[in-house]
Amino acid sequence: MPQGVPLNNIDHRDLRIDTTRSAALGDATMSTPTFPGEFRHLQACYPIVFRRIADGGFQPLALFGLREGDNLFLDANGWQAPYIPMAIERQPFLIGRSEESLTLHVDIDSPRAGTNGEALFLEHGGSTDYLERTRSLLLALYDGLQATPAFVAALTAHDLLEPFVLDVTLDDGSQGRLSGFHSIAEDRLRALDGDAVAGLHAAGHLEPIYMAVASVSRFRDLIDRMNRRVAAG
Repeated sequence: MPQGVPLNNIDHRDLRIDTTRSAALGDATMSTPTFPGEFRHLQACYPIVFRRIADGGFQPLALFGLREGDNLFLDANGWQAPYIPMAIERQPFLIGRSEESLTLHVDIDSPRAGTNGEALFLEHGGSTDYLERTRSLLLALYDGLQATPAFVAALTAHDLLEPFVLDVTLDDGSQGRLSGFHSIAEDRLRALDGDAVAGLHAAGHLEPIYMAVASVSRFRDLIDRMNRRVAAG
């Protein structure tokens, strides 16, 4: 678990952030947390699935691979997708709290933090455009994650999440299975009455539900990417 320290323009005046994408910088991950407000961007690139968490609820995830530690969008040239999820893009920064206010923290032990890359502060102490963009991104991520429990509660109230298993046979004959995740139960979604649908729409939940449903088509892309990777050795 990364341990952030409060960012300031004295201790971190010369700190720079490597924004390139590679396994060495921590991008070799199978998935990342996301939130309903991000689903529209994600569904064009990644399957959106749900994983049960310790409190009995569910966490939405953007899926990058079919095996733990395998990111099929990552190669020697970086991240090969037009949209990078916010929870990935924000690294190595975190949101912290100081009394009642939110503060920006940085994980100085991250391989991204060093002397190469994007500067955080101007010569006389002001924030660079990169740092301002990062602040905005983190605030959007924070707000989105805060709104997620209400979305998940609506899904579970209507019994709209179901476990699934994806059995994959690759072109070389090798087989694999993806399990341990949930997806939107499309049959139950179609069977909802008008009042239930209207309630989901009024709460802002209906659009992300359909974005998650649409994202299922991206599993074909994951399999194609896996086939290309296996074929390339």
